[in-house]
Amino acid sequence: MSSLPSSTPDAAVAPGDFDFLIGRWRVAHRRLRQRLAGCTEWDHFTGTTQAWPLMAGFANVDDNGLDLPGGAYRAISLRAWNPATRQWAIWWLDGRHPHQLDVPVVGGFSDGVGRFHADDLLDGRPIRVRFLWSDITASRCRWQQAFSADGGQTWETNWVMDLTRLG
Repeated sequence: MSSLPSSTPDAAVAPGDFDFLIGRWRVAHRRLRQRLAGCTEWDHFTGTTQAWPLMAGFANVDDNGLDLPGGAYRAISLRAWNPATRQWAIWWLDGRHPHQLDVPVVGGFSDGVGRFHADDLLDGRPIRVRFLWSDITASRCRWQQAFSADGGQTWETNWVMDLTRLG
């Protein structure tokens, strides 16, 4: 087995940024019913997440069960660290659309908060996407998704997940 390329001095050391997420979680979801439409109505539902490391810590994956009001589904998040850019990429694979990976958000952690961004489309119009990981402790954390239709000048948070560790 070959070793990782040493494009940076510490390329052989995974950053451990997502180590907090490894394990099993109960999730309280709050999702805006319509996005970038002036909607103020939220759906509240529960779910579960189980995360584990891959590639000696240079990647990780989580398996999500989401109990939407209209029916449950499964999805995964895949994250991979790029030692050359010193950034993470995060992809979402929705079990309802198993041949479609979402555009990856890219970024990293600073001062205890993970910030990740991407350019994407919503109903055919260009948007910016932002993921935030915050309030990270050994037993809790928060993930938020927001969209911007004006290039990141203003943001609408449309999904919040409050995770509580199980066992």
